[in-house]
Amino acid sequence: MHSPSVSDSVVANMGYKVRNLALSQQPSIDIFLKGTQGVHSAYVTSFSTMDKLEGTVSITAKHDTRFDELEIAFVGVSKTWVDRMTSGTTMNGRTEASHRFLKLIQPIEDSSLPQPRIAEAGRTYSFPFTFVVPQQLVDSACDIVSNDQIKSAHLQVPPSLGDPDLSGFGGVLLDDLSPSMAKISYAIQVKMTRYRETDGKAVTVADKARKVRVKPAFEEQPPLSVDEKDEEYRLRQEKTIRKGLFKGKLGRLVIETAQPKSFSLPASNSNTVTTMAKVLLRFDPAEASAQPPKLGSLSSKLKIGTWFSTKPRKDYPSKKVFMYDARQGLYSETLSLSSRCVESAKWERHTSASTLTRRDSAVSDVSSDGLPEASSNYAGGMFYTAQILVPLTLPTNKNFVPTFHSCLISRVYALKLELSVQAPGMTGPSMSLKVPVQISAEGSARQEEHRRSIEEAARAAIEAEAVFRARSVAPPSDEYLGSSTAMTALPPQYEFVAPGSPIARQTVSAW
Repeated sequence: MHSPSVSDSVVANMGYKVRNLALSQQPSIDIFLKGTQGVHSAYVTSFSTMDKLEGTVSITAKHDTRFDELEIAFVGVSKTWVDRMTSGTTMNGRTEASHRFLKLIQPIEDSSLPQPRIAEAGRTYSFPFTFVVPQQLVDSACDIVSNDQIKSAHLQVPPSLGDPDLSGFGGVLLDDLSPSMAKISYAIQVKMTRYRETDGKAVTVADKARKVRVKPAFEEQPPLSVDEKDEEYRLRQEKTIRKGLFKGKLGRLVIETAQPKSFSLPASNSNTVTTMAKVLLRFDPAEASAQPPKLGSLSSKLKIGTWFSTKPRKDYPSKKVFMYDARQGLYSETLSLSSRCVESAKWERHTSASTLTRRDSAVSDVSSDGLPEASSNYAGGMFYTAQILVPLTLPTNKNFVPTFHSCLISRVYALKLELSVQAPGMTGPSMSLKVPVQISAEGSARQEEHRRSIEEAARAAIEAEAVFRARSVAPPSDEYLGSSTAMTALPPQYEFVAPGSPIARQTVSAW
């Protein structure tokens, strides 16, 4: 085996110096972003949907530098990697993927570029740019999904994720609860290129990028449909309560909930983010004299799941697929939200049962009168119900991003509710539920103004179409002529009717 020698170290040192010399000869590029200087220079500015990114690119050459093209672009890229264990104990196979889902290019007039294309030494050239964070991506950003619902989700502009230099709000950097295996980044990129005369190949003369934090608006989506056989979530649970450790049954206790309204992230960081969950209880006694058990505490936890894949997904991520696909990964964290005593919850007595039909629903098994459906052992007669309102607040020491799904990365949330019951033989959390919950995000003032303008334009279009819609001016039918007075000119009848892919690569490395 060849051992390093003095000559090897000299060659390596010379190569390092040559590279540094080449970099020092490149033109200097500065990217100035409007609104981030002065008092705002200490932190990263967040941009939401329809927000403008305005600024100037300044280029100063240290010596006369020839170039052929100058590109200023706003770029969004997602990157993932997954480690896969191989048969060898010390070998590891890693797959990686990169997906450039957004690229907006700033038009540059030829008259603003030097003629000929030579940046003169010591002269500074300035080029303004303006980009707007789009409401959604172009169709070509996700061209492998045929399902309209999933494709619509993949075409939403995803939030910045996984970059510790950007995560947070304002001057405070916070953990966004994502792994190093999943990253979504945005940047203003500047590149000067020259085409070699020998073979016409493009060579980078100089380039620079400035990171940008993007927090797009996300509307709350309809609740997920969860049935009783779902392996991921549980919206209802039943448990038998006994009189004692070796005694008979006291009755059957039912706990259930529904997907709460989303946590709505405000456009500014001045407000706390809250929502409310409702827990419904039902106790079906085994005997008429049996009373509901005493309740203990009710705790709530938020589970954060970041899904990532090194191949484009055609469906929403699920554990069922994850277990058999080595190119997918899941990173989870759990945060405690609250714990409160519910011993004082009031039970309401009912003397008869409604005729209920069980069904699979995203809103749990709740009857038309708002009561939980009967337990599996209910034989009719008296029963008790209670309800508990659970206020939920997101911790302020973490950076939460909206629920989203993209071709390679998804972020989902689930709410876990654990109820303890004071009954013989029952210790710790007696019953638990796991319900999906969303995090949505409000848009900036500009995005709200844009949304209102679109709605007003839509209403104006409907009204304009109604004005020019064909009207019926035909005479009335014969059945009405007998009871009407003959008219030489019938009035018109007016009607108003509203008109109806990613690039992946695979590498294998030995650890």
